[in-house]
Amino acid sequence: MHDILAALAATIEQRKSSPAEASYVASLHHKGLNKILEKVGEESVEAIIAAKDYQLTASAEHRNEVIKETADLWFHSLVMLSHLDLTPDDVLNELASRFGLSGLTEKENRKP
Repeated sequence: MHDILAALAATIEQRKSSPAEASYVASLHHKGLNKILEKVGEESVEAIIAAKDYQLTASAEHRNEVIKETADLWFHSLVMLSHLDLTPDDVLNELASRFGLSGLTEKENRKP
């Protein structure tokens, strides 16, 4: 799994500096963080709707929509990280630091 994220992140980084008309990723970077965040929000809402539809129907069609919309959300989240000069490893390292830690404990540790 990590290999897929690493390969995708490397491709996003390569395309980051391409001409905007040559690459969707480059066009997002060219439009700036607000446009990228708009896409992350849009894909998040679409993933939520797909999940609710799947919960209601348990159909193969809605299952596939959840997978596709989640892939879109992850992709656009990777573009966001790239724009901020962060990497999937930064997020994976944070998740690893939480592994074995109760979610309730982790949340309590975040309080100022």
